[in-house]
Amino acid sequence: MKLRAGTDKKLTSGWARQTQMVRAGTMRSELGEMSEALFLTSGFSYETAEEAEARFDGRAEGYTYSRQSNPNLTMLETRMALLEGAETGRATATGMAAMTASLLAGLRAGDHVLGARALFGSCRWLLDELLPRYGIETTVIDGTDLDAWKKGVRPNTKVFFLETPANPTLEIIDLKSVADIAHENGAKLVVDNVFATPILQRPMEMGADIVCYSTTKHIDGQGRCLGGMILCDKEWDEEVLFPFYRHTGCAMAPFNAWMMHKSMETLNLRVHAMCDNAEKVAAAVADKLDDVRHPVLDSFKQQNLALSQMDRGGTMVVFELPGGRDQAFKFLNALEVADISNNLGDSRSIATHPWSTTHKAIAEETRLELGITPGLIRFSVGLEDANDLIADILTALDKAEA
Repeated sequence: MKLRAGTDKKLTSGWARQTQMVRAGTMRSELGEMSEALFLTSGFSYETAEEAEARFDGRAEGYTYSRQSNPNLTMLETRMALLEGAETGRATATGMAAMTASLLAGLRAGDHVLGARALFGSCRWLLDELLPRYGIETTVIDGTDLDAWKKGVRPNTKVFFLETPANPTLEIIDLKSVADIAHENGAKLVVDNVFATPILQRPMEMGADIVCYSTTKHIDGQGRCLGGMILCDKEWDEEVLFPFYRHTGCAMAPFNAWMMHKSMETLNLRVHAMCDNAEKVAAAVADKLDDVRHPVLDSFKQQNLALSQMDRGGTMVVFELPGGRDQAFKFLNALEVADISNNLGDSRSIATHPWSTTHKAIAEETRLELGITPGLIRFSVGLEDANDLIADILTALDKAEA
């Protein structure tokens, strides 16, 4: 392999972000291919036994086994780290692999995690079910209440865990203030930044220590591949994350990494175009329904905080149908342009009923406490014509009222 300048972080850090998303991390073989090559290999060979030994004990650079690293993963990790402002990253098989590894890698029995209660369903399951099985104590609080973070800290608290905007309610948490509280108490702040994407919000700029993504969402953005990403500093990666990553086998597949690395070339363009559409959709639906949520709407209670942390309001529009599950299902079944699915961040618009899908594993009383009701719709706005989307939604709402 010969390395293109795109792998030199000293050079690429001076590039504009759009240039980084197109050029950063590029590695080319001796053939000089324009589109990055695919490295579909489980292992790597060595010229000599001495070279193999040197790579395994860290004296020589190079790859050993794709469970640990692979050129396609390196390219994606480099590009994502630059975009986020992180020192390094690790690509994982799924978004939940990223969330799980970011927590378990640095925790052990007797430690305590303080988490925001409003999380993606599987992330909430990690706190409620998985971590306690291994002797790790967990507490969930109202993440919007800064006093609750302060009061929830224990001497053994090692991690603060949150998501903002929250899935699916769009609840916003003050990142900088929570980061300050975490650091004052010797804890690390782990942030799930899936809804905002690194295009709209970069939690490390506000003090987060570790940022996680489901790259399945906006980063792939076309419903093709599963993946996740953990971004952090080099010291935490070398001492905590990489040993866990290496021995538990949560690495992303090279093909998926190649797909996502290519998708990042258009990430900025796609996210901003989706935001344009989301703002139009939110305004149109707000004229029809009482409870419509998007940070650009003046009715959004946390508008000032959201737009102080995010460059724009995002690609999600959330609304409540007063008729509950029956009306929600009638609405979903009447859609002709948007798809019914549980994914988000796709180039195609997706309508989701969290009560019966993404958050179904959470106890009913907990769902209601979080504001996830039988009538709640999460609408991930895609790249279709905004007028077609608005017409589709308004027509479906009319049919759902009949």
